[in-house]
Amino acid sequence: MAPVEAFLERLEREAQLSPRTVEGYRRDLARFHEWWEGSGRRAGDYAALTAHDLRAFVAAEHGRGLGSKSIARALAALRSFFRYLIQEADLPRNPAEGVRPPRGARRLPRTLDVDAMAQLLTPEDGGEPWLACRDQAIFELFYSSGLRLAELVGLNVEDCDLAEGLVQVTGKGQKTRRVPLGGAAREAILVWRRFRTERFPAQPLERGPLFLSARGQRLSPRSVQTRLKARAQVRAPGQRVHPHALRHSFASHMLEASGDLRAVQELLGHADISTTQIYTHLDFSHLSGVYDQAHPRARRRTKDEE
Repeated sequence: MAPVEAFLERLEREAQLSPRTVEGYRRDLARFHEWWEGSGRRAGDYAALTAHDLRAFVAAEHGRGLGSKSIARALAALRSFFRYLIQEADLPRNPAEGVRPPRGARRLPRTLDVDAMAQLLTPEDGGEPWLACRDQAIFELFYSSGLRLAELVGLNVEDCDLAEGLVQVTGKGQKTRRVPLGGAAREAILVWRRFRTERFPAQPLERGPLFLSARGQRLSPRSVQTRLKARAQVRAPGQRVHPHALRHSFASHMLEASGDLRAVQELLGHADISTTQIYTHLDFSHLSGVYDQAHPRARRRTKDEE
């Protein structure tokens, strides 16, 4: 039995992978062998394969338009196949180890424009007042301060300094940062805290989870996602709105208004400014306007042009 067929049979029998996954491995390995046989290298001599050969294969796949995810899947299949050969055919090393796919293009985050955000944040009528006020505080806080979902549900009452208009956030790596609270968010949190005290009298007034479920427990991330989805179906029909979209919208709107990438980095809690740079997808007219106003050598417009 050919090595590839023996390997695939083991995957089906011992690893119990789905037929679809095994078929994907089969296609990836067949594509590699086709490239190998047409590359002028010693086809069939697995011991002669090197990391350089695998990188050449990756380059060829990338050159014909295959995406980084598809190439990563092919490399995973090859690494697994070569590990099998090390066990069963005394292959001296795994030539695919350390070979990485090309980095994929980073997708721009999904955002809502200012008008869409205003529509989404319009308070709801009807329903249970305590629930509507809690949700309003959550959504205002997302957009006001650019929080991650985990950061928001992890907030405690004592983290919010409403007098100073600041909130202390514990982010990734347990790093803390203090970010501003907008006026609308402060008012919404004040209203929610009154409802929180009335509905959950057993909860401490000045400490404990800021946002509570109907059972008086810390609100879960899943519950926030569900509540936002329900709001968006009414306020932003046809748009995919999730908690991170509010964070993205906060970052984009802040950057468009200020142009201060470093400040937005600090507000978002990004360790590396390159992460923040994904938000620099400002339209050209905005950039052109900023340039004309700020650059000392920009061409000055005449009154007729203005």
